[in-house]
Amino acid sequence: MTTAAEPQSLLLQMLAPEVRADPYPVYAQILAHGPMQLPGNNLTVFSSYADCDEVLRHPDASSDRLKSTAAQRAIADGAEARPFGPPGFLFLDPPDHTRLRWLVSKAFVPKVVKALEPDIVTMVDGLLREAEAGATFEAIGGLAYPLPVAVICRLLGVPLEDEPQFSAASALLAQSLDPFISVTGSAGSGFEERMQAARWLRGYLRELIARRRRDPGEDLMSGLIHVEESGDQLTEDEIVATCNLLLVAGHETTVNLIANAILALLRNDGQWAALAADPGRAAAVIEETLRHDPPVQLVGRIAGQDMTIGGERSDGGNVAGGVTVPKGDNILLLTAAAHRDPDHVDRPDEFDPDRPVIRHLGFGKGAHFCLGAPLARLEATLALTALTSRFPDAKLAAEPVYKPNVTLRGMSELSITLA
Repeated sequence: MTTAAEPQSLLLQMLAPEVRADPYPVYAQILAHGPMQLPGNNLTVFSSYADCDEVLRHPDASSDRLKSTAAQRAIADGAEARPFGPPGFLFLDPPDHTRLRWLVSKAFVPKVVKALEPDIVTMVDGLLREAEAGATFEAIGGLAYPLPVAVICRLLGVPLEDEPQFSAASALLAQSLDPFISVTGSAGSGFEERMQAARWLRGYLRELIARRRRDPGEDLMSGLIHVEESGDQLTEDEIVATCNLLLVAGHETTVNLIANAILALLRNDGQWAALAADPGRAAAVIEETLRHDPPVQLVGRIAGQDMTIGGERSDGGNVAGGVTVPKGDNILLLTAAAHRDPDHVDRPDEFDPDRPVIRHLGFGKGAHFCLGAPLARLEATLALTALTSRFPDAKLAAEPVYKPNVTLRGMSELSITLA
């Protein structure tokens, strides 16, 4: 008989800083446990691939945190409804999500991504030329971090001299995605610091919007200002929220994708040399990284209605078995655990880009599939192929150091020996 304390204990282990370098043994315990419900926290946790996939595709799975029982209770107690400002479309439901995603996608078309490729190649080349000056290379500060920052600043039209403040705000706001409230009942440490970063960023983006209205350019922000469909345009609040989302979700996740791929290649005999010899392997390396050690470790949803997950449908459409999630419950999808579900993939703990099929939820699923996926894949491809071909004999110099982030788990230091 499972006690209520056991699920909470496992989830608290997952949040513990000491497991950040390798949370996968804890994920394995959670996966073996099966779906977990903490009624006192209005929380349901899924970790199998089938369950996570089903929730992401479920029409009653909401992305709007204000629909959760916990959020409504906090608001009733005096908490601010949206402390970090209006949400990006990733945290909205149809019809608002549909409208905003469609408008944003018109300014984020493939030709915009393709047009960035020469600039990305130049950026990577410049960063790696600097690396050649030393025998060791700190790959986060030297490549994985500055490249996506420069790309997102170029996309949004942010002056590069403002990049340090932009980056600092992004790092703080990435921590706001961690599930402190759902599991611990606490907003976590540093809440006020994150609030200050959110206020600074909103103010900065409003000033930038005003400048772009007066003097539009070829950047994405200018495109968002002028995008129109059947007379409908984005409001200033919607542009701010969208740029905020692109900065935090697009930048931080790409940093982690590049760094996690570098680490996996170095830790697995022959994989670094294989990519150095055959740049065409990059696509498979990236997809296997997204499965094996994804930049986004977990995803949140809210039950918009009572939902039954994991049951079998009869001919009459009724669900038999499964787990019933009460309306208003927070749902935590441990997608990083799901990617190593032995019912989903053979040899789940092995990093193997040569798998015949690589399936993952690293960019989401369904209506919320990541708009920035093509850009992330392009940046990672160009960074990894250039790094391995230029330094084919590189080795891991020291064990990496991890940031405290749970949701957007990633490294702060990754040192490699170049020859």
